[in-house]
Amino acid sequence: MTREERLAALRKALGERILVLDGAMGTSLQNYALAARDFGGETYEGCNENLAVTRPDVIREVHDSYIQAGADIIETDTFGSMSLVMDEFDLAEQA
Repeated sequence: MTREERLAALRKALGERILVLDGAMGTSLQNYALAARDFGGETYEGCNENLAVTRPDVIREVHDSYIQAGADIIETDTFGSMSLVMDEFDLAEQA
């Protein structure tokens, strides 16, 4: 599906009903009791954004759970992916 087709589908759906956006990613990730190794080592522990690289399966599961719960729209795990935040983990270049 092209970008234009996705936008048209979104506009159509918005005209028909209220759409539900996904939930709290950080809270959902806490349910996994992830260890430092899941984040890519102790240096990156707590960097949820790095999980998209190190544990994409976990990110997928969280997104799938939102869809199963009825969310119409999900977003990427990038809440803190700006260079200022990522620099705390020496990952600013990844932002």
